[in-house]
Amino acid sequence: MRKSLITSFLFIVFFTTTCFAQKNVRDSLITIGINQIYSIKFVKADSTFKTLSDKFPNDPAGIFFLSMIDWWRILLNTTVEKYDDRFLEELNFIIDKCDTILEIEPNNVDVLFFKGGAIGFRGRLRSLRSSWFKAADDGRKALPIIEKVLLLEPNNNDAIFGLGIYNYYASILPDKYPILKPIMIFMSSTDKEEGLRQVKRTAEKGKYAKYEAIYFLMLIYFTDENKPLLSYNYSKKLTKDFPDNPVFEKWEGRIAAKIGNSLRASEIFKDVLLKGQKKMTGYIDDITKREAVYYIADQYWKENKIDSSKIFFEDCVKYSKVIDKGKESGFYINALIYLGMINDVQKNRIAAIEYYNRVLDLDEYKKSHELAEKYLENPYKK
Repeated sequence: MRKSLITSFLFIVFFTTTCFAQKNVRDSLITIGINQIYSIKFVKADSTFKTLSDKFPNDPAGIFFLSMIDWWRILLNTTVEKYDDRFLEELNFIIDKCDTILEIEPNNVDVLFFKGGAIGFRGRLRSLRSSWFKAADDGRKALPIIEKVLLLEPNNNDAIFGLGIYNYYASILPDKYPILKPIMIFMSSTDKEEGLRQVKRTAEKGKYAKYEAIYFLMLIYFTDENKPLLSYNYSKKLTKDFPDNPVFEKWEGRIAAKIGNSLRASEIFKDVLLKGQKKMTGYIDDITKREAVYYIADQYWKENKIDSSKIFFEDCVKYSKVIDKGKESGFYINALIYLGMINDVQKNRIAAIEYYNRVLDLDEYKKSHELAEKYLENPYKK
């Protein structure tokens, strides 16, 4: 009897220790892989999450995070849609795999979490492509899954992120996009401030979704709440931990310019250009270069380094001619106005007039026509 009890005790200890060790291995691989994705080290992330899938074949975490590599390929240049179909196929595969497991284990929290996450990211891609009804429908489908996760595990600081995103955006989107109002009638009532608190909880305490929550808070405070100083604080957290992530770095530069720190914006975008010259992933496309030269030119203009400013604004125009299709960008129009002003300062009145007239030939951007007409009538004086 005594021997049997000892054997049972040793088995329980062994089993518990083994499970704990396996959980540590799993969580360690996920953390390493997530950091590799945000560091834009896609080859390493791919290897890490394939190892995770091999070690834990019945765990959807591996295939979920493998799909996040393609999501970040999309984010690096959202105008390119070549990864869209593959990403959607990956997400649908994850959802099907989760459903198979949930038929046997309906209360498996991890599986529910990754199913809800896959549906949520499908909605994010659809909203990125302005497929609003499908995106809203994915939000409707993901919500009860996330609510079930939180019912089973109330202290899940990652799952609360999904609920926070729903609460925030479901509160503001119907006013921004009235087309969504009919479908929102059939969805749960929301609380914008509660949504923000939930996203902040994940940003502070999350294990898997921490940086995603910080990223969203940066976007929310910049684009929706018009609080760029708060947004800037979140952007700096991201670039501190992931200095070679072009999405994070460009956002810090944009926000720095917005809050009036054009010198910092210029420093950031000089770094962006340098990384492009080194052929670093995400830094080599013309859209990134166009944005970088614009902010660098703007700072040279403020420093009265007219010749340098002119060179970079001319580069901005050059890139814009390649990028802009059908509708000219604000970068292009503003660069033309600046080049007109620069030529006025340099006493090249004929060239300045040509730039102002080019602005008038384009659709108005903010006060572009007003400025062009003003300087056509009277040359700009710095």
